[in-house]
Amino acid sequence: MTQVLLVDDDVELGEMLTEYLEREDFGVAAVPDGEAGVRRALSGEYDIVVLDVMMPRMNGIEALRRIRAQDSRIPVLMLTAKGDDVDRIVGLELGADDYVPKPCTPRELVARIRAILRRTWSREPTSLPSGPLIVGLLTLWPEKRSAEWNGEPLDLTSTEFNLLEVLVRNAGRVVSKQELSEQGLGRPLARYDRGIDVHLSSIRHKLGLDSARRSPIQTVRGIGYQYIRK
Repeated sequence: MTQVLLVDDDVELGEMLTEYLEREDFGVAAVPDGEAGVRRALSGEYDIVVLDVMMPRMNGIEALRRIRAQDSRIPVLMLTAKGDDVDRIVGLELGADDYVPKPCTPRELVARIRAILRRTWSREPTSLPSGPLIVGLLTLWPEKRSAEWNGEPLDLTSTEFNLLEVLVRNAGRVVSKQELSEQGLGRPLARYDRGIDVHLSSIRHKLGLDSARRSPIQTVRGIGYQYIRK
């Protein structure tokens, strides 16, 4: 059974979400503050964390920062205030896998959780060609979900790895943001959604520059992104 850690100080909402998630065959543990959330998230007992931003004692942003500071790659889905772009962008920059604006329906939350888990867990061995993907200074091992840049390991979140893999598999071709969202995030691109841009900005920062002193990921304005072959 998939284990979900729900970190939210809203007891009523937590009880409602817990009941719904359990009906959908998830195991759920709920904690009311960020400090407890960090401890439980790092315990290795859970498959995904649903983390509210606005909490007393330690907010969700700081909790996420501490989880990622321990090199934990556990998927994190942030619950953000509706219309609060700052929290969303900061959360994604710190390594959140996705976000859902509150108030959200339990059905939407479950759909996002399942989308994250689908792209986090290993794919079927027969669905992908074996062997590494090598483009310029980048090497990706899809089955191991690991990557190297110029011989050095890359520390990518599960979402960053998926988006980078989509671009590399289509190296030399412009990939639309809609394609990236569907293939990398497992969901259609939402209107005004800047998540793709923030994730790719983080990937660019981690990659650095290629032998031509440019980012291998190029923005094609109004269309999408392209991974340069050379």
